[in-house]
Amino acid sequence: MNISMSDIICITDRECCVGDLFARLEAIAAAKPLCVILRAPEYPLVGYPVLAGKVRAICSTHGVPCVLHGQGGLLTETAQIHLPLPLLRGLQPEQRAAYKVLGASVHSLAEAEEAVSLGADYLIAGHIFATSCKPGKPGRGIPFLREICRSVSVPVYAIGGITPENIAEVRAAGAAGACVRSGLMRCADPAAFLEGFTPCEEQL
Repeated sequence: MNISMSDIICITDRECCVGDLFARLEAIAAAKPLCVILRAPEYPLVGYPVLAGKVRAICSTHGVPCVLHGQGGLLTETAQIHLPLPLLRGLQPEQRAAYKVLGASVHSLAEAEEAVSLGADYLIAGHIFATSCKPGKPGRGIPFLREICRSVSVPVYAIGGITPENIAEVRAAGAAGACVRSGLMRCADPAAFLEGFTPCEEQL
């Protein structure tokens, strides 16, 4: 998706962001994640394009792609978008063709195969491990991730409880990388946090 050496995608979450969102995203973009997905369900749809403009400017400064998300993304001019599967299903073929990068979130093998058939260029699959974003719900696990990675022809990124301690399992399962939300929104130093995901020689 870009020339970053990172395989970690940042997904924004204003609710768990420590400090000012824009200052936080400036620090994250400077640390060069693979991309930033601007997820902002708390924003009214009419406000999302304004938010997107600010975040895209920050990301552009650092050469990091900003991928818009969901219904707000559909209402904003963009070449790169990430959609929940129900929204992807609703796109007309000519709409799908207009996006340079089109991603989808999936939670089962059947959903993964359907998303690819609908034109998804990459998938985000989860949740893999237990996470505070899904309290009380056990993760689907590495076997689930491995099955999806083996069954589709597009890159798969894991989401849900991904940490520097378990990222090696995620990569070994065949994932192209992983998504991190709360960790990047809360950590003291985004650059140091992302550095913790750098593959060691044994993983290369």
